[in-house]
Amino acid sequence: MTIALSLKVNDGLVLAADSASTLITQEPSGSRGVVNVYNNANKIFNLRKGLPIGAITWGAGNIGTSSTSTLIKDLRQRFSGDDTRHGEKWKISEPYTIDAIAELFREFIYDEIYVPTFKDAPHKPQVGFIIAGYSSGEPMAEEYQIDIVDGHCNGPRLLRPKHDSGLTWGGEPEAISRLILGFGTQLPVVLEQNLGIPRDQLSQVMAVIQQNLTAPLVIPAMPFQDAIDLAEFLVGMTIQFSRFSPGAPTVGGPIEIAAISKHEGFKWIQRKHYYHRDLN
Repeated sequence: MTIALSLKVNDGLVLAADSASTLITQEPSGSRGVVNVYNNANKIFNLRKGLPIGAITWGAGNIGTSSTSTLIKDLRQRFSGDDTRHGEKWKISEPYTIDAIAELFREFIYDEIYVPTFKDAPHKPQVGFIIAGYSSGEPMAEEYQIDIVDGHCNGPRLLRPKHDSGLTWGGEPEAISRLILGFGTQLPVVLEQNLGIPRDQLSQVMAVIQQNLTAPLVIPAMPFQDAIDLAEFLVGMTIQFSRFSPGAPTVGGPIEIAAISKHEGFKWIQRKHYYHRDLN
């Protein structure tokens, strides 16, 4: 499992994630269990070197025999023009738009890779992505989300209007949901089963609760460094929540953070290295 988030303010957007990758097996009885948790998965990517375009992923860590990380790096080769076998439409050059890049991302990941891999599989893994950055000449960043659930692809869809700020998270939502929204993910079930609130009224009740309890931590005008610090705090909090909760610690490992801004572009704030930091 994982925690991955995109935090957008006026000065740019921050992508942050943990590094855990959970290996789960299914017994003949149908029960599923955690075999191991690895803490070196890569979940944040620059989609085109030199351009303010990034992506983040959560959910399944591989599609078939290839890790999601390797597949996105394959796509990055196309976007960079280094893989010319697939035509010029894949090369990102000025002018470009984030929504067009998100559509190409979907075509590659879902149409070209996911569908052929799992067309005959009885159980299809869930995976999510956010593709984010600045379109050519635009003053504000955009975020597009793609969700693949039960073999069906939803998106890319624009997360929020271009001039709005906000926070979106995927993976294991419990810790951040409790802090930001003011309630846990099981509250609708509790309201229905324990307090007798009719199911057709739950959405209205939850909207009222969220409106009154949401903590306004993301301020559009906040300095960019504070947005980076907030993203790191939210990922770190989720890691500690997973650590002390019953069961396997399925969120963990080093925290990776990338910042994307209009003038500085895509910049790593902190990331893992295959070899010692002094050699970078």
